[in-house]
Amino acid sequence: MKVVAFERSVQGTGASRRLRNAGKTPGIIYGGAAEPKMIELDHNALFHALKKEVFHSSILDIEVGGQTEKALLRAFQMHPFKPLVLHVDFQRVSATEKIHTKVPLHFMNQETAPGVKLGHGVINHILNELEVSCLPGDLPEYIEVDMGAVELNQTVHLADLKLPKGVTAITHGDDNPAVAAISLPAGAQSEAAAEGGEGETPAA
Repeated sequence: MKVVAFERSVQGTGASRRLRNAGKTPGIIYGGAAEPKMIELDHNALFHALKKEVFHSSILDIEVGGQTEKALLRAFQMHPFKPLVLHVDFQRVSATEKIHTKVPLHFMNQETAPGVKLGHGVINHILNELEVSCLPGDLPEYIEVDMGAVELNQTVHLADLKLPKGVTAITHGDDNPAVAAISLPAGAQSEAAAEGGEGETPAA
């Protein structure tokens, strides 16, 4: 995904305010062997790009002054109540150095899962993204979670996922965390429990 930016030389709160008034958003590119570079971007283009999942999880080609740098979106600051991007940070990436970033999970075949179609359960997304380590060239846009064979009261764990080649999941404490599960809705569970209690003989 390509991003067009312009180098900025004036810094400070007043300069940033003037940029925003002119429809621009201040930002920075940092990391790697080069010095941090102050940039400005078209606000409307950036605002719409931030709504796209791929913008958050892909290597971006940032063009500044005719030169293109590869970078990841690392952070952005929004106005507390206005639809306004106040600042954006990008981190340079090297083709030969592994990166750590979060990749969204896409849940497939949810409607046809036996636990939903036959068991009348609901799917609970325990994780919506996965932290991974890989070379920039191996970074996937998303990772699929196939729910097509999941039964009622069954849980999908990290070990059940097929990670793309060259991609390693980063876990913190739990080597095989739960990703998703199918269970009965709370109301249905209460009804099932009540039905299960009917017809029993009270203990003497």
